[in-house]
Amino acid sequence: MASADLRDELLCSICLSVFKDPVMLRCGHNFCRVCIDRVLDTQDQSGLYSCPECREEFQERPTLMRNLYLHNVAERFLVTHPEQEEISGIFCTYCVDSPVPAVKSCLHCEASLCDKHLRTHNKSPEHVLSEPGTSLEKRKCSVHKELLKYFCAEDAACICVSCSLFGEHRGHQVEMMDEASEKKKKKLRNVLQKLITKREETEERVRSLEERRRKAQEKSSGEAERVTALFIDMRRRLDDLEKKVLSEISRQEKEESLSLSALIHQLEIKKDELSTKMRHIEELCNMADPLTVLQEPDTGDLCDPEEGGGDEDTGGHDKQLRDVDDLDVTEISDTFRTLCDVISGIRIYGEGPADILLDVNTAQNNLLISDDLKTATGTEEKQKRPETAERFQNYPQVMSSRRFSSGRHYWDAEIGRSGRWRVGMCYPSIDRRGDQSCIGYNNKSWGLRRCNNTYLVIHDRKEIQLPHNIPSNRFRICLDYEAGRLSFYELCDPIRHLHTFTTTFTEPLHAVFGVYQVTGGCYVDSWLRIRS
Repeated sequence: MASADLRDELLCSICLSVFKDPVMLRCGHNFCRVCIDRVLDTQDQSGLYSCPECREEFQERPTLMRNLYLHNVAERFLVTHPEQEEISGIFCTYCVDSPVPAVKSCLHCEASLCDKHLRTHNKSPEHVLSEPGTSLEKRKCSVHKELLKYFCAEDAACICVSCSLFGEHRGHQVEMMDEASEKKKKKLRNVLQKLITKREETEERVRSLEERRRKAQEKSSGEAERVTALFIDMRRRLDDLEKKVLSEISRQEKEESLSLSALIHQLEIKKDELSTKMRHIEELCNMADPLTVLQEPDTGDLCDPEEGGGDEDTGGHDKQLRDVDDLDVTEISDTFRTLCDVISGIRIYGEGPADILLDVNTAQNNLLISDDLKTATGTEEKQKRPETAERFQNYPQVMSSRRFSSGRHYWDAEIGRSGRWRVGMCYPSIDRRGDQSCIGYNNKSWGLRRCNNTYLVIHDRKEIQLPHNIPSNRFRICLDYEAGRLSFYELCDPIRHLHTFTTTFTEPLHAVFGVYQVTGGCYVDSWLRIRS
């Protein structure tokens, strides 16, 4: 059989192309599965099914049986004759001899037309032409088989003239499909614009988060470098400390060994002298002649050691022993304390600062509070604030609005260099009037105090004077609530630990600050500021 004749046998009578997934009806005719499914879909409305070729009717939608043999033959034909593949596109419905591309489709006839058949096509108005399409039946009303020209707004459905005048959409608000389409396009454009804006906002948010991630990575990298350098310095200090301690121990051991050797030598000599005396006395005791015993000179060398002629060197020997009795660990302890300060520095720098704001409602009226609630300044002019139970009355003090009942926190304070002040923490139940309301003058507050160039820490009226010379006016307060630790540091380089209170906290804690009058009853350089 010639290839042209074979091709004719392999053409689907619906799409006029070589079979794709061919299926067979009970009548024996074959079609592409997609093509016959489309035809049967159009027949679903009437409930009457028929073969497009022989018009044999079926009471129910026929079952499609795959024709495997025809499928294999069609595939082999396309492999061996690729130039013979079907022409893509929409073809003229009336050109049955060979497929001819369609140029228009008639919505009324539900047919596609080539140039030839278009010239002879009915020109009446009901024959509406459109661009070639394969789903022409969808453009007609399934009930009245008329063109869909209107849009029912109430049911959101495309309808025909009969639906609007006589059908189920009678009396509904309808409009031309073009107008309805434009309105919908307008709404869609608005939605599109909102989506574009939303997408831009999302992209901006993504950029912002990426920037934050980059900064976090940079900060983390910087912190890692800082901690690495700090630990290198710690290891260097530990090595230096080990060498220094071992050298000190060796030096003191040598000194003690030399001292003990000299003392042992002196005692050996003394032992020999005593042995000589003992032998002489024993000889006298063994003499039978009384005259010889009595004529022996009565010198100090033969005196009883318990009487006036005692050993003059004994006290000196004992003193030498006491001088070398213990190691001198003062310098070692100082070095260890410095190292502990470095370790404490690692701990307190490991967290972000707490956000501390001053609570104006607790501020005594001789305090000015800044607008940003970060600075308190002493003033002789009393502020006109209402007297309340929570306001300090006797001392110019103020508490923080934030309270702490868990966790680890720290904050920094910068304070006037020549003023009197106290900083610390207190329970909210601290008295607000009387001597017992002063920071540290009760068992509900802990403070660091400066007065007359002297620095002290104070709690429950018990003061501990700090031995340090403190040139800085910047301090750090660190709280570890669960551990019951409240620490004070001087912010110098390197940071220096001043004192740590250790207790068990039984209430939430507030930061508390006070600036006081100096000599003459005035406020001179009496201010403090919480640093971010």
